[in-house]
Amino acid sequence: MDDKLLLTVDEAAQRLGIGRSHAYIYVLRGEIPSVKLGRSRRVPLEALQEFIEKLRSDQPD
Repeated sequence: MDDKLLLTVDEAAQRLGIGRSHAYIYVLRGEIPSVKLGRSRRVPLEALQEFIEKLRSDQPD
């Protein structure tokens, strides 16, 4: 799985350590960027790092 550039939402959830339903909520809200491939939704690997960085920057010091 480490060599994939695009992850399923389930794979992204596993990498983030969150539940599948929360991952889908973040994707649908646009908080985790995703792309559509046919009828599937995929999350670019770098989008996970951007999501984490945004969460960190939104936290108070």
